[in-house]
Amino acid sequence: MNVIARLAGAPISWGVCEVPGWGPALERERVLREMSELGLRATELGPEGYLPENSNELGGLLKRFDLRLVGGFVPLVLHDPNQADTTIAMTQHAAAHFAGAGGTEFVTAMVASVDWAPRFDLDDAGWKHAAMMLGIIEEIVEANGLTQSVHPHLGTLLEKPDDVKELLERTDVRWCFDTGHLLIGGYDPFDFLADAGDRIQHVHLKDTVLDLARPVANGEWSIMQGVQRGMFCALGRGDVPIGKIVEALEHLGYTGWYVLEQDTALSTESPSMGQGPKLDVQGSIDYLRSVEAELGLTSAKKSASETKQA
Repeated sequence: MNVIARLAGAPISWGVCEVPGWGPALERERVLREMSELGLRATELGPEGYLPENSNELGGLLKRFDLRLVGGFVPLVLHDPNQADTTIAMTQHAAAHFAGAGGTEFVTAMVASVDWAPRFDLDDAGWKHAAMMLGIIEEIVEANGLTQSVHPHLGTLLEKPDDVKELLERTDVRWCFDTGHLLIGGYDPFDFLADAGDRIQHVHLKDTVLDLARPVANGEWSIMQGVQRGMFCALGRGDVPIGKIVEALEHLGYTGWYVLEQDTALSTESPSMGQGPKLDVQGSIDYLRSVEAELGLTSAKKSASETKQA
């Protein structure tokens, strides 16, 4: 088991998000430097325009901080035939950019509109078109040497268990397993592991405080309001059994990236150097190190016991 070596960061853990009014964004050099100082060796791209949009420039910037690109999160409209050409063009652009900078993962989110209009339940025609579009996206992504995974996410058309199960039945698409968004949406992560563990391509590790997440799930607060109130927290401090989930993934043979994607919103313009989001990310890394050590110790004890019995 070597989870820490497969651990990547994401700008959202430093409060960098494209949503208007989310909060101030730290300068990219500071975020990348802090990732590197914490021992992370890779990152997802983050919101459009935050990191360089030229692939060579992006690759050079990441190299300065001893980082590589994992890939990125791409919100796309899949259910609406009138948006098909735009969706295809956006896919081609993002896939070429990720591949040009050395990325491997293309994470698709099924949004209601490009400006994240409120979610709604799809009818049969919408699901059929979405499934067809995922096949087209798959071809584009694979042609660029990337792998697609679909991301269940609050506020999208893949939010609730019924949404996820509908797409599981209609397609053979691979999945981005987001521990926080699944649980808040009502799909127990262990149930998803049982239903589709063999289709997990990518993992977002996210812990959440359910008492703060329920108002978001119930529509009382927006996702931004939930984040600003502390809905997501450092790993090991919330209600998601991260350690047991990581253990289950490793036993399933998962060998991909674990991305620390703890949505954060800053309340001050610029925390002091070494303070702010960096401390929460450090806490998450420390927690995962303890998980890794504990599972390694358990494995060692089991081997010793088995040897003694033999």
